[in-house]
Amino acid sequence: MKNIVIFASGSGTNTENVIAHFSTSNTARVVAVFCNNREAQVLDRVRKWEVPTVVFSKDDFKSDLVLARLAAFTPDLIVLAGFLLKFPSNIIQAYPNKIINIHPALLPKFGGKGMYGMHVHRAVVEHKEVETGITIHYVNENYDEGNVLFQEKVAVTAADSPEDVALKVHELEHRYLPQVIETFLNA
Repeated sequence: MKNIVIFASGSGTNTENVIAHFSTSNTARVVAVFCNNREAQVLDRVRKWEVPTVVFSKDDFKSDLVLARLAAFTPDLIVLAGFLLKFPSNIIQAYPNKIINIHPALLPKFGGKGMYGMHVHRAVVEHKEVETGITIHYVNENYDEGNVLFQEKVAVTAADSPEDVALKVHELEHRYLPQVIETFLNA
């Protein structure tokens, strides 16, 4: 059985979707969720699945404390799902090519510091993009610059609001993130 650890900061819909997907799997399971925001809705979502959570501060993240807590779960894959902090090099070096992130746009467009959630969807609409989508990529020391594993596109119409774009992107995230994780773990 392979172990998945998820890092999340917000509402946790992708986290819950991944937990649900692997809850009946014979090959992998979500063994922990790490969160940097003790008020995040993801913690409530995870509680009902009885998955252990680790809540930490920004200072903890920069130290070796989070790395030590992470090692206790022996992750085969670390998934960033709506996680907003820049990942520290000590964790990246400890888990080379075992950390992936889902981003709500077609990188390299609309990536980088501050480009998350509705900020991305507003930018897509403001730039009059005709398509957007999701990117699942390896994590490196820079925001949204790791090698791309997977992208999926969706059309954006002139009538779409940022909220409409968000709904389209969430559908892609929920459909493809568990599949990409499964493919990654079975490679």
